[in-house]
Amino acid sequence: MIRLTRKVFTDLAIWMTGLGLVMGLVFPFFVVMMGVPTEHVLTPWFFAATMTAGFVVGGANIWLARNVVGSKLHILADRMRFVEANLMEISRTGDANKCTPEVCYIPVDSEDEIGESGKAFNYLVKALAASHSRDAAVSSFSAMLASQLDLDVLVNKALQELLQHTNANAGAILIATEGEMNVTASQGIRTPDSLRSSDHVRLAMQTQKRMCVGLPDDVAVEGVLTDFRPREVIVDPVLYKGVPLGAIILASAAGFTNEAKSLLDLFGQGMALAMNNALTHDRLQKLAALDPMTGIYNRRFGMARLSEEFSRAVRTTGPLGIMLFDIDHFKKVNDTYGHLAGDRVLMQVTKTARAALREGDILMRYGGEEFLVILPAASKENARDIGERLLRMVEETSVADGDQVIRVTISVGITSYPELDVAGELDLIKRADEALYSAKESGRNKVIVK
Repeated sequence: MIRLTRKVFTDLAIWMTGLGLVMGLVFPFFVVMMGVPTEHVLTPWFFAATMTAGFVVGGANIWLARNVVGSKLHILADRMRFVEANLMEISRTGDANKCTPEVCYIPVDSEDEIGESGKAFNYLVKALAASHSRDAAVSSFSAMLASQLDLDVLVNKALQELLQHTNANAGAILIATEGEMNVTASQGIRTPDSLRSSDHVRLAMQTQKRMCVGLPDDVAVEGVLTDFRPREVIVDPVLYKGVPLGAIILASAAGFTNEAKSLLDLFGQGMALAMNNALTHDRLQKLAALDPMTGIYNRRFGMARLSEEFSRAVRTTGPLGIMLFDIDHFKKVNDTYGHLAGDRVLMQVTKTARAALREGDILMRYGGEEFLVILPAASKENARDIGERLLRMVEETSVADGDQVIRVTISVGITSYPELDVAGELDLIKRADEALYSAKESGRNKVIVK
């Protein structure tokens, strides 16, 4: 159709009016063809009447077009302007709630081009809302990741976000540590430790690719109220610069949508960076807390732990044992066998002490060859038993230096709160040090309790 002006309805009015006039002009000749005498039809008045009728019909058509078609187009245009205004507001405030599909949809009540235009507009609004929702989810997830360096807190919060945004019913995050997969966070999985030996997890880590699998028979997943059998399980390796750091496992009773999987792709990028930062921070924290030679707590960190344990003992009125021990004649070992051999003796004594102590006891390197042990919930008698066991195990241990065998003994000083009423943990150490001095002065290789 030839465009006459820049306005569609103006063009339509011109064409309809012109068509009406042409029909009015031609109509008398059709009447003649139908047998009406020409003297009654081919007159100026009849031509004027038919052309006027054509003009009126054209005007009526224009009015109908404007009211039937134009009104729909006005609604579409108004909604577009509304969406445009909301997009500007969203870009300014970040609040996408003002242009949800419920707010911005237009009603579609026709099965024609106008209806198709309305449907296309609604699809656009839906896609726009989904895009904003995805961006908001990624932004929220990224902000959470950036705010955490503690690994345990990070993975637990990340799992909550992943479950929420992917509509998963259960999930877990595993971290690769020293060649082993360890479950760091889980929700809804009844036996999370079974995931460590899962073939699916192992394969996903080896191939470094996402796996979508059915639930293995030996793993049960529980929902909020009842057990459920997931329709789909995702095992997604977390990769940082091509190195697998861990795996995300999500289970859904309804299956995962393409949108959820796409969102998981976006989450995975930030998750890898945040997890690497947290693991690095965790390693640095451990390095800051550990003695580089023996691998046990250094004095600074160990004293902080002693302060915590003493405060807990005071609050709970429970016992707290303290043991100080050092290696007898250690200077003679260094002078005789050399410092490298002396270092091996220190490491062997540390290893023996770890084996002799209970789970939960805290061992620290207090000085050169001097060690301090914090014994939670240990009375003097309990501490004496532990000290005697340690004494025997060290005495029975040896370190090879070429053809020679190095054997050492230790002296041990012990005390315990509240059997010893003290004002602070430093007083406990002072009394244990006095007991250690007594052990050394009275012949060494013995345990003294004060």
